[in-house]
Amino acid sequence: MSSETNGTVAVSLPRHVDASARSQPPVWALDSSNGNVPLPAKCDRHGREGGVCCKELKDEDDRTCLVNPDIVRDVVIGLSDGLTVPFALTAGLSSLGESRLVVLGGIAELIAGAISMGIGGFLASQAERDQYRFLKRHTSARVFRSCQGEMEREVYAVLGPVGVDESTSRAVTKCLRDVECDTPTPGHNSSSSDEETQSLRWQSHVGLTPFLLKFGEGLEEVPTSRLYASAITIGLGYLIGGIIPLIPYFYFTHAQVALIYSCILTGVVLLVFGAVKARITGAGQDIKGYLWGAVSTLLVGGAAAAAAYAIVALLEP
Repeated sequence: MSSETNGTVAVSLPRHVDASARSQPPVWALDSSNGNVPLPAKCDRHGREGGVCCKELKDEDDRTCLVNPDIVRDVVIGLSDGLTVPFALTAGLSSLGESRLVVLGGIAELIAGAISMGIGGFLASQAERDQYRFLKRHTSARVFRSCQGEMEREVYAVLGPVGVDESTSRAVTKCLRDVECDTPTPGHNSSSSDEETQSLRWQSHVGLTPFLLKFGEGLEEVPTSRLYASAITIGLGYLIGGIIPLIPYFYFTHAQVALIYSCILTGVVLLVFGAVKARITGAGQDIKGYLWGAVSTLLVGGAAAAAAYAIVALLEP
């Protein structure tokens, strides 16, 4: 746009556009009449004040990348048992009076416990994987031999309680069944998406069977790498957590003195571990959440140690 003032021509300079903005794909309005626009390219940022996309809006708690819950579960199992079981054992053996005996017994239990916990994690994940594979074969055979009406009832039993109406549920059933089955359901019209449907049909994680297992039964396939990751995580967690209560016994000959320092050290670690666990799991929304996570973990470990010490003290002649 140009204008003449006192015989001179004013030409507006182009606006500077950031390189990152130029690389981003265009965003279309939700009510766009262009039928070729894919759904992920639509956003209501044009009608929102400031033109901010909903993905850019921030919540009060901006922790969007929490740790994988399976990893958290294995770490919690390993560290919790490692901090409580060897600590309870060393506390019980401390009533005998010799730190050397406590160290030997603690190390033996620590190694055996870490191996046992690792194997237990491996076998538990393996059993979960085998159960999923069996149910997948069973559900897949039932999908192929059942009629359209039966599948519509099963899908509606999953989607109905969350607010999906029957017509939408029937449409979802038809799409999932067409993807999984080789023969389209009656009334299926050929379209440009047939090629994509054929390619999806060869993938084991799409279709009606994975849908019923995931949302109906609450099951997901466990990858083989998960078996080894679970075993290593639980075993190492137990080993790391179990060595902490034994540290004072390496420096003090008298077990009763070492027990006092072991209680202090393990108590501090249990408090820190409980607070960190509340943080990474999202349970610590405020200071009360962190305090409850720390104190509850300390109470569990302290109760186990006190019970072990009391039983050994009562049995000692």
